[in-house]
Amino acid sequence: MKDLKFEQKSSLSRIEAADQLAALAEALRHGGNAELELGPGTMSLRVPDELSTEIEVEVGDGQIEMEIELKWPTTGSGAPS
Repeated sequence: MKDLKFEQKSSLSRIEAADQLAALAEALRHGGNAELELGPGTMSLRVPDELSTEIEVEVGDGQIEMEIELKWPTTGSGAPS
């Protein structure tokens, strides 16, 4: 069971999407307790120095789908295995 799940779907311009990714990148860059603005609210996350990443790109049905996944444990400071 998930302790918390947040999902947000929206239609953004290319510039708005870039701004959202830049804000996420800045939160990751600073680490520690990062504040990330998501729509009308702000989410605080503890970001460790090491984390696991996965980038997936699918092309089909006239669309390109890109997923960027970041994972880290809720306790400790190491990346998940």
